[in-house]
Amino acid sequence: MDNSPPPPRMVDRFRGFLPVVVDVETGGFESARHALLEIAAVPIVMDARGMLALGETITTHVEPFPGSEIDPKSLEITGIDIGHPFRDAKSERDALDHVFNGVRAAVRKAECQRAILVGHNAHFDLGFLNAAVARVQHKRNPFHPFSTFDTVTLGGLAYGQTVLSRAVQAAGLPWDGDEAHSAVYDAERTAQLFCLVLNRWQEFAAFVPVPVAPQEA
Repeated sequence: MDNSPPPPRMVDRFRGFLPVVVDVETGGFESARHALLEIAAVPIVMDARGMLALGETITTHVEPFPGSEIDPKSLEITGIDIGHPFRDAKSERDALDHVFNGVRAAVRKAECQRAILVGHNAHFDLGFLNAAVARVQHKRNPFHPFSTFDTVTLGGLAYGQTVLSRAVQAAGLPWDGDEAHSAVYDAERTAQLFCLVLNRWQEFAAFVPVPVAPQEA
């Protein structure tokens, strides 16, 4: 008889939630009036030892919604060229469908019930995501509407740094300033930071998730 413990499962690690790292690039700071321009989402996966790693990145460019505003200073920071012929941007509805379809597939594969957004200043990314959901009246948002994990807090706890670039470098990970402020680059570096902090905690604390019945959010 095999008395070895069952392999760890993502569904047991975060109360049935699947962490998905999200970064958005925008035309400003106000989700109700500034355009959403890029989305990247990185589902987190778990190996046979219970260690976390990056899944496959899901990303798209987004067309500014009708009547939206774009602050030129934001474009200077992100380097986004709205009129670039190869930008291949999707409408907000199609962009959300693309990202949400990939996230829902990752949630099912992990046997979880819902995604939970991980971000650096997560309220910003979630605010823009929720604003787009409301504008297009999307009915199949896989993310929890308000709960998040924030790597600002985790970076401050683990490394004494709250700026993403500084926290990433303090963690011993590479950082390329020329690539920063693209949704894919920032999401993947945020995901690496999240996994590193959580994995080191698991090794330090010998944390073993206890299977629990899924609860209502």
